[in-house]
Order: sequence, then C-alpha cells, then structure tokens
Amino acid sequence: MDWKKEIKSWGLILAFFAFLYFTGLLPVIQGGLQSVLLSTGLMKPKIEIPDLTDQKFDYLGRFKDMEGKVIDLQDYRGKVLFINLWASWCGPCRAEMPHISELYKSVKDTPDLEFMMIGLDNDIAKSRNFMEGKSWAFPVVHASYGLNQSLESESIPTTLVVNKEGKIVFYQQGMSNFDTDEFRDFLRSL
Repeated sequence: MDWKKEIKSWGLILAFFAFLYFTGLLPVIQGGLQSVLLSTGLMKPKIEIPDLTDQKFDYLGRFKDMEGKVIDLQDYRGKVLFINLWASWCGPCRAEMPHISELYKSVKDTPDLEFMMIGLDNDIAKSRNFMEGKSWAFPVVHASYGLNQSLESESIPTTLVVNKEGKIVFYQQGMSNFDTDEFRDFLRSL
C-alpha cells in the first residue's frame, strides 16, 4: 500500500514540473528565485584582476540592437566595456538582469563606460520578445552575426569587462549580483 502512495507522490511532483516546463513558466520561476538569492548579497563578483596581460579583446564583430540597427564593436575601442552574454531561456541570466540594470543606472553617466547585453537566442525575435515590457535600463544587442573568439564562452551567463586599452580585466562565467559598491568602484577605476 505504501508504494502506491509513493508512486502517486512522485507522479504529482513530475506532473507539476512537466506543467511548468511545457507552459514556459520554469525559467520564469527559476529566474525569480535566483534573483531573490542574488539580492541577499551572498553571490558577489570576485574582483581579483586576473593576469590577462596577453589577452587582448577582439573588436571584430557586429550585432543588431532590438530595432535591427547594426552595432559595430569597433565603435567601443578606447572605452571601458561591460559585456554580459545571456539568453531568454537561461534562468541564471534572468536572475542577474535586474541587478545589472541597477548597476547600469548607477554608473551610466561615467565617461567612456559602455554596457552591452548580448542576447544569444537563436532568433532575435526571442530576445526582443523577452526584453519587451521589462523596465531594465541597459543597452541590449543580439548576436545575429555570431561571436568572435573573445566572446565565446562555455556557459551563460558570462560577464566580462574590457579596459580602455582593449584588455580583458574581468571574466566570470555564472551569475552574480554586480550591483555592489565594490564593483561600481572597480568599473569607475578603469
């Protein structure tokens, strides 16, 4: 008799997750829970500047903004560039976006500091639909033309910072709450 109750319990759990998966709610709920976790301040970026003296950033590349305008990476030479690679289906990406938006709002007037949130969905319409109606305040582009070697990553979200000299001075795979005084000071110091 007990094994029947056990099977019913597991069946209900599986049915619940199947419902979330097939309705598309799973990444929304997952992203929301992870965003709450980031708000606790337990997951902060590690700002130990890695020795990337030989790692020059490759400025060859083009993207499309959400209106379809072509954006050329060459236009960002000589500026500090905060780049985040994301996709609409990625829960951790969704979780860190509100925090990146707050970071952007607090540093957007810093001279020669630019942000580029690069959507990696296989179709720009998916990225556009995801961003539609969001109150986030950062520039969004889509990797319509692919990624150069400097931007290729094994996982998302991936965040990197390029200094004015074109060197990668920060690189992190995985989500983090970048809206901290320490990270703001780091960006402004470059």
